[in-house]
Amino acid sequence: MKNNFNLVATAAAGLESLTARELRDLGIETKMDDRSRVLFSGDKETIAKANLWLRTADRVKIIIGEFPAKTFDELFEGVYALDWADILPFGAQFPIAKAKAIKSDLHNEPSIQAITKKAIAKKMQVHYHRPENVPIPETGALFSIEVALHKNVATIMLDTTGESLFKRGYRVDKGGAPIKENMAAAIIMLTNWRANMSRPFVDPTCGSGTFCIEAALIGMNIAPGFNRDFAFEAWPWFEEEIFKKVRDDAEGLANYDAKLDISGFDIDGRMIQIAQENALEIGLDDIIQFKQMRLQDFRSEKLDGVLISNPPYGERLGDETAAYQLYEEMGETFKPLETWSKYIITSDLEFEKHYGAKATKKRKLYNGRLRTDLYQYFGKRIK
Repeated sequence: MKNNFNLVATAAAGLESLTARELRDLGIETKMDDRSRVLFSGDKETIAKANLWLRTADRVKIIIGEFPAKTFDELFEGVYALDWADILPFGAQFPIAKAKAIKSDLHNEPSIQAITKKAIAKKMQVHYHRPENVPIPETGALFSIEVALHKNVATIMLDTTGESLFKRGYRVDKGGAPIKENMAAAIIMLTNWRANMSRPFVDPTCGSGTFCIEAALIGMNIAPGFNRDFAFEAWPWFEEEIFKKVRDDAEGLANYDAKLDISGFDIDGRMIQIAQENALEIGLDDIIQFKQMRLQDFRSEKLDGVLISNPPYGERLGDETAAYQLYEEMGETFKPLETWSKYIITSDLEFEKHYGAKATKKRKLYNGRLRTDLYQYFGKRIK
């Protein structure tokens, strides 16, 4: 089995540069292509490290091969030519979990999946000298294959992650419509809180506590994937001691004594209870202060804080009138916090008008398929 892989880390549109920065912080060189893919290479330890440490990515995939494919025959031959016996052990389960075609002659995604599956199965039969009409039973470890066609070039990938990286493993319950963990981490990384994590950090509409928990993980340098499993752990050729070393190294880098000032508030007492349970699940219940409170009642004498809010909007709040009223109340409540920087994410393009102030800066982000804007209001410098 080779130990050098071409890899890609996928992330939501607009977050790719953050994912690339995270990889560079891990000592891994990256490059971005014209499709905004974050490409890198490395060994098995690189795969383990990227999965364990990436806060903003969705998945880490091995690029098994790339080749032109304008016809189904070319797709079949290209897939068949790849060294599948190096990847798939005898009896492996290898579903073609996903196919995607953009600007390509081949666009029927179920057919793309079926041809890819057929080519791999044929190659495995030949390699293991099985009769053509006797399929190899798929009863072993799971290897999830993906096919992406872009401008008639096929990329065949193997997912190393399993469940998406946003699933950290601490959500006992999520309540209503929470922001994904990797999106929350990305927004925190876009703030100026990371430069000085002893500053107050507040989420006045905290819901199930995602922003606060992600901030605590960042502030204590705890690897976001330490509380979950990954697909590659089940592969026979991925040595258990490699991932154990990466986990042990991560444990040694965590700063459990970091002094953090992180608070979350919500008007809904049930959500505060869920937030507390989530924090308890990951062992951060004594680090984060959660309290039931109306947003309008938030006050602070502290200086130079950072406030992040994902306020309920649209359907989550019931109607536009209630949303606009909430934005007005936010503007009035946050106005006295002159030295605080405020970061508010919403899909409502009318936000600034009702909040009562133009943002210092705006950034377009995608929360799933929903286009949102991060409205950034920078606090006054303390002299």
